[in-house]
Amino acid sequence: MKKVLLILVVGFLFIGCKKETATSTSVNEQSSTPTDQDIIDAYTYLYARYLVLQQENHDINIEKVGYNKIKYNPLGSAQFVNPNLDVAYLEAWIAVDAAHAVVLNVPKIEGRYYTAQLLDGWGQVITNINERNYPKTPYGKFALVLKGTNPTIPAGAVKIELPSEKVKMLARVELKGTSAIAQKLQQQFTFDVPPGIKIAPLIKIPQFTPKAPIGGEIFENVEEVLNSYPDAMPKAKEYQAKAIAVANYVKTDAKIKSHIDEVVKTKAIPAFLAGAKGFGTQKGGWSVTYVAGNFGDDIMARDIINYGGLWANTIDEAIYFIGLTDSNKQPLSGDKVYEIKFPKGQLPDSAVNAFWSVTLYSVPDYRVVDNKLKRYNLNNVSGLKTNPDGSLSIWLASSLPKNAIESNWLPTPSGKGFSLNLRMYVSKKEVLDGKWFPAPIEEKK
Repeated sequence: MKKVLLILVVGFLFIGCKKETATSTSVNEQSSTPTDQDIIDAYTYLYARYLVLQQENHDINIEKVGYNKIKYNPLGSAQFVNPNLDVAYLEAWIAVDAAHAVVLNVPKIEGRYYTAQLLDGWGQVITNINERNYPKTPYGKFALVLKGTNPTIPAGAVKIELPSEKVKMLARVELKGTSAIAQKLQQQFTFDVPPGIKIAPLIKIPQFTPKAPIGGEIFENVEEVLNSYPDAMPKAKEYQAKAIAVANYVKTDAKIKSHIDEVVKTKAIPAFLAGAKGFGTQKGGWSVTYVAGNFGDDIMARDIINYGGLWANTIDEAIYFIGLTDSNKQPLSGDKVYEIKFPKGQLPDSAVNAFWSVTLYSVPDYRVVDNKLKRYNLNNVSGLKTNPDGSLSIWLASSLPKNAIESNWLPTPSGKGFSLNLRMYVSKKEVLDGKWFPAPIEEKK
């Protein structure tokens, strides 16, 4: 998971002689003089991949999780970035090769949400293994194989082709008020790993942080980074050509390198950070994107999602409403009192087929905010009480507001800013279509 960095986040070596690599760009494309906009576009495109590489390097080199080994995250653990406290998590970096498949064993789960989400090296979702996408085989053996290869797999196993030799798996099992059962199911996700899998070494990348994103050095190793993983983005070749052109341009002169560094620092990074403060559809203090997990050609959305919530799922599985401001577009502050009041008939419970949850995080590190109640989120099984008129109020303040119901109160950090993440799992059509939106985050005087 995202342990140390804001979504943090983190190589992959793409081998496959049949696949076209980024180095196939024409001479004219490589030798052209990039404009400032080309530099900005190239930087924005590459940053998403660097965030995944950063996370992989952290997981493998620092956390020592290894490949093809499942990490069963402790229930209720909040010792990492952007935690979701409503599910039992398990995660793994999966590595296969042309001669070997890895088999994922999925237990039979009924009556609660679950999914085994597979993602590529750019943060794009490959598939979700669950009863919605695999209704005839929602559990059992799933053979993960490199696309275009035919290794031996168990009889009856569902074959899933992977775009490259490495993928990330992030699986979730809903706690649903019965954490012991959820934990038992979590432990029943297992791998069958054959011996002899050849695992490509990690790509080394410069160090960077959420507060100080990677700068012009992003162009120092472009071809190796691009050739390390195929990109499903429709305009990937176009953006890769720009990145290679900038990388070649950097090498021509020290003054040019300085110019590119300046463009990155004064234009590309500020544009990204501005977008990270709120993008997509915005209303009442909430921001949401409907392209998470399947980004199309939206390079900025992919960056922001990887930066603030690496491993985001597709909207049919989960929609994330992010609250960074109040309804008057003022940054959320722990020194103020806020109410989110859902009208009768528009409560979150009625908008999902699975469950919902709102979690409060510090900024800019996106950690849970410690408080005496040890309460970091509220959800559909929190025992929330409705108002006499049938509406539902969620209160945000550093101390219990006057006339507020304690069960509906999320403590905020006094003297500091914070953010919210409202997760809606298996949302109904009105949410997917943008017709349902969370109630506004309103400051109360």
